[in-house]
Amino acid sequence: MASLTHQLLSLTVVLGAVQLISGYSYNNCIEDPNYNGRFNCIQRKEKNMAAIINDLPRSAINLTISFSSLSHIPGKSFVHLPNLQNLTIDQSQLKIIDPLAFQNLHQLKSLNMSFNFISQLNSSVFQDLHKLTFLSLTHNALEQLPEDIFSPLNELNTLIMSQNRLTNFSGIAESVSYLNNLTELDLSSNKLTSLAHLTVSLPKSLTTLYISSNNLFTLGCKHSFLKFIQVLDLSYNPQLHTMAFLNVDLRRINYLRLRSTSVEVMELLNISNVNAGNVDFSDMGLKDSKLVKDLCILLKTKVEWINKLDLGSNGIKNLRDHTLNYCPNITQALDLSNNKLNSITCLNFLTNQTMLKSVKVEHNYLTSLPSCKTQNMVRFENLEKLSYRYNRILSVDSSAFYHTPNVTTLMLNINTIAFLHRKALKGLKSLETLRLDNNLLTDLFNDTFEDNFNLQILNLRNNRISVIFNGTFLSLRNLTTLDLGGNKISHIQPSGLDGLTRLSKFYLDGNKLKQIDTSLHLVFQDTLTVLDLQSNEICFLNKNISSPFMKLSKLRDLKLDGQRPHGFIVLPDTIFRGLHSLKSLYLTNNNIFHLPPDAFDDLTGLKFLTLDNCCVGVAQLQPGVFKNLRNLTRLIVENMGIQNFSKEVFGNLTQLRTLQLNHNVMKTIHVDALESLPKLHYLDVRNVPLSCTCKNSLLQNWTVYSSHVQVVDLYHLQCSHEAKIKFYNFDTEVCYIDLGKYMFFSTAAVIFLFTLTPLLCVKLYWKFKYGYYTFRSWFGVQWRRLRKEEENCQYDAFISYNSSDEQWVMDQLVPNLEGNGSSFKLCLHHRDFEVGRHIVDNIVSAVNSSRKTICVVSRNFLRSEWCSLEIQLASYRLFDDHRDVLLLVFLEQISKGQVSLYHRMRKVMLKKTYLQWPSSDCTDPTQAQELFWKKLRRAMRSGSRVETEENGSEGRKEEMFETRTSDENYYLLP
Repeated sequence: MASLTHQLLSLTVVLGAVQLISGYSYNNCIEDPNYNGRFNCIQRKEKNMAAIINDLPRSAINLTISFSSLSHIPGKSFVHLPNLQNLTIDQSQLKIIDPLAFQNLHQLKSLNMSFNFISQLNSSVFQDLHKLTFLSLTHNALEQLPEDIFSPLNELNTLIMSQNRLTNFSGIAESVSYLNNLTELDLSSNKLTSLAHLTVSLPKSLTTLYISSNNLFTLGCKHSFLKFIQVLDLSYNPQLHTMAFLNVDLRRINYLRLRSTSVEVMELLNISNVNAGNVDFSDMGLKDSKLVKDLCILLKTKVEWINKLDLGSNGIKNLRDHTLNYCPNITQALDLSNNKLNSITCLNFLTNQTMLKSVKVEHNYLTSLPSCKTQNMVRFENLEKLSYRYNRILSVDSSAFYHTPNVTTLMLNINTIAFLHRKALKGLKSLETLRLDNNLLTDLFNDTFEDNFNLQILNLRNNRISVIFNGTFLSLRNLTTLDLGGNKISHIQPSGLDGLTRLSKFYLDGNKLKQIDTSLHLVFQDTLTVLDLQSNEICFLNKNISSPFMKLSKLRDLKLDGQRPHGFIVLPDTIFRGLHSLKSLYLTNNNIFHLPPDAFDDLTGLKFLTLDNCCVGVAQLQPGVFKNLRNLTRLIVENMGIQNFSKEVFGNLTQLRTLQLNHNVMKTIHVDALESLPKLHYLDVRNVPLSCTCKNSLLQNWTVYSSHVQVVDLYHLQCSHEAKIKFYNFDTEVCYIDLGKYMFFSTAAVIFLFTLTPLLCVKLYWKFKYGYYTFRSWFGVQWRRLRKEEENCQYDAFISYNSSDEQWVMDQLVPNLEGNGSSFKLCLHHRDFEVGRHIVDNIVSAVNSSRKTICVVSRNFLRSEWCSLEIQLASYRLFDDHRDVLLLVFLEQISKGQVSLYHRMRKVMLKKTYLQWPSSDCTDPTQAQELFWKKLRRAMRSGSRVETEENGSEGRKEEMFETRTSDENYYLLP
């Protein structure tokens, strides 16, 4: 029967363990919770590749190893990851790559090993990468390449080897000549001096070649070497001269960049066959209008029209009227960025360039945009994009864009615009995107945007606007995105948002709003999808308010995090009423005192909720607070002070995939609560002080063995009480008791005893009896020996007293115990302590070599550290050796409260009676003192065999004089 019970219980334990296997983790990597198969191994201290990736599954597709201490990739490091498609090993200390390092990566498409210290590569290192299309070796220490290193890479189309130390272009050309699908080659920031090569040709597929920031002084290549190149960047080669292009075929070039070289642009256009309209003329030394005019005249002799004219970074200070009229027709874009222009006079220098669609005058010195509504003003009807970003514009006058009536995108951001005329934007009826962010605007008026009725995106972020007046946006009936973040808005007038009938995204973050405008649900009830109110000054004083979001039926994203200065304190129960379509809610960085249990009841469509740092101190999450969030897939509750993770709180989150619990204070997590989340895939409990006790034994088992839930950084989680012990492998053997086994042995032992005892009694009765009497005899001898040892002690009593009571000891105690017919031998500090011996050793020796210890208790005694030590040592003998060795003599009345501070003395007083020295005001002091000394002598003799009949008669007489003080509850020793 016992055996059967044992087996059944063991089976139950095994089955329970199988059900608990529900978690998994990786030693040094984290799988992206949003993309299965994407692994990030970032900032790991491991120096061995195997230690980082050996536990990754075959299903891994993307792998990123960054900011590590790896110096070496051994052969066959990735053979267990045959499905890997993207591999990044950057920002590490990689130096050596073994020949077979990437063996078996037949599916790899992208390999990035940038920002390492690789100085050489073996010719067979890429031999298995037949499907590789992208390879980056940026920022390494490569000086040369093996001839056929890239020959296995049949599908490679992008090769980046910038920021290395390559010097031999011929070797590079040889190595890439096999790449029939290569379209882009980046050799920027190396040490190439020319493009000289042997008989090899570049692949016909190669169309983009970057060789900027090298030491080129000549091209040195054959006539047809670059005949298939379409994009050629030779910028920042200061020694490259014009004649380097002589007899080089550049007919297919559609973009040639020669910034910061020694090439003379005029001479280049005369000696080369490059299409003049495809040359980037930025940073080519065209410093004034005359040089620009000369260029235009030359260009016109070469081509009739050009798509784009780039004149940036030339240091141009001004352009005279009609300067660019001498250029061919510019059909697409003109870029004048990074010059020194301080005026553009309504684009007068572009009088005949009416076909332009885009003009960029960024990073110049413009200070104002004057009115352009004048007689004979040229109108650029085709201009669609106009950018004046990164200037110093202070003011924009009325009709400043009258000459560009069809502009759809106007960029005025990142200036210092403090004055925007009411009519500044007048006439821009086609405007769709307006950037006015990062300026100094303070006011917007009801006619500022009256002509911009087609505007769709308006960005006014980071200005100084404080009030939205009535009718400000009344004309913007097509506006879909309004960004007013980073201003000082504290008030929106009742009709301030009228007209925004199609607004979808509204950003009001970083303002000074103290309440949520009640007009929101009236204006945007059928359109608003994104509302950002973070970092305002919103607070609620009443829990019972009507929801300001009640009719925002289309709202999908709501941000209320980080309210200033202290965040939300009160969160009304009804604040989120009506938000059935909401998908994302942000409440981080607030100080909510209490999360109402029904606050989220209407958020039935919510998928993302973040509450990290949202509460004050310990968050008491009420059962059912998440009861209606059945569609929630990601929950962030970091640093909330959560103490308990329970099924009652989290059990309804049936669709939850990602749960971030890090930086909370729970010491245990109940496995049944985790198992109530059937879709959970990602659990983050980093920096949670989980205790390594039996309470978490089931959790440990849950986290280690299954393939269902990834427990982030499990193998680095430390036990709260011992940092050296890891949570995943703390000892749990003592937690699993085999009940059947213990019941079996206990039952067997009882049966054995009941069976054996009668037999022993029958067979060995007289032997037991003889042994009993023999033991009694031995015990009596030992007891008599112990009493004899006591009587042979060196002293009868050790006197423990404070120096302030020494006169009473010498005048009263010593004469009455050592004299007057008494024969007691006392041990006194000043007389009997061994000279030169440590005082503690003397005290211990005195207590142990005396039959009794007499403590002369006074208030000074209680304050003395040495007296405290002496009574401690004596009480140890009293309680531990069970020997009557301690006598207390009170010289003065001491209250209970004072004695209670001394635990040992209080304990002695509860177990024993004690002596009180008679006070001088008693009825008969002499008789009381005589009785005191008799009782003390009797107590000294107690426990000794020398108590005489005389002593006994004295004791009987003394009983007649026994007294007790009623106030202090002191007793005289009987």
